Amino acid sequence: MYRLIVILSVLALILTACGGQPASSSGTTNSVILTSTSFLADITHNIAGDRVAVEALLPMGADPHSYQPTPQDVTKIAQSKILIINGADYEHFLEPLLENAGGAREVIEASAGINPREEAGSVDPHLWLDPNNVIIYVENIREALTHFDPEGAAVYQSNAEAYIAELKSLDAWIVEQVNQIPIEKRLLVTNHEAFGYFAERYGFTITGNVIESFSTDASPSAQQMAALIDKIKSSGAPAIFLDASDNTTLAQQIAAETGVRVVTDLHLESLTDGPPAATYIDMMKTNVTQIVNALK
Repeated sequence: MYRLIVILSVLALILTACGGQPASSSGTTNSVILTSTSFLADITHNIAGDRVAVEALLPMGADPHSYQPTPQDVTKIAQSKILIINGADYEHFLEPLLENAGGAREVIEASAGINPREEAGSVDPHLWLDPNNVIIYVENIREALTHFDPEGAAVYQSNAEAYIAELKSLDAWIVEQVNQIPIEKRLLVTNHEAFGYFAERYGFTITGNVIESFSTDASPSAQQMAALIDKIKSSGAPAIFLDASDNTTLAQQIAAETGVRVVTDLHLESLTDGPPAATYIDMMKTNVTQIVNALK
């Protein structure tokens, strides 16, 4: 069952502006389905098809860990009927937006039902980097859309089944690609602690992280930097992998000390406007290709 949070204090004016009618027999609704991130918008669109409009709150390339909301974000939330979020303590920026938006909407946690990784009391929200977790996202979103638009149940079910088949094919493709890398060379050094689920699924070892946090909104100490340099030298890890939105300064400093390569064009938190990561599946394939090429 998806997690449902009903935001009270219904404003008639907002509901009128949003269009409060259920799905029509022609197979469309006037209500916007809003998602927190672009990759969630793509996943949702694969299930929703043309029955509902799907829009991402964050712009392409935005880092949810450090995103600064705008007044326009409040308006988008106020006009939404369903807000789909990742959950697992990912979207902290949303809390003041929900307080200020008014209106009523269902907030759906796509990751509901998955037991997240925890470390030092913090939850790792990066569940989508294992496509098998995204299958659960799909089921939660399908159920939410069906609840919102019962007439579209058959469409949502069919679309969900087709997309789940694509996700299973993606998982098999990743296994095939990763198998090109000997186990002892499956070493990941990343900007922040984002690859835990990916590593568990595909047999990687996390050698270390520039930022020892599940969020990019943190800073390493000099001692942490020195320890990471020692880990890289002792393990033989050949590269540091960064998201395209990450600041490269610290990674470049570590690379200068260790002689490793810095790979700067992964896409972990956001899709791109067109290639190379225009969809969630494209995003995963791009990341895996970059990792495999750097490590094999």
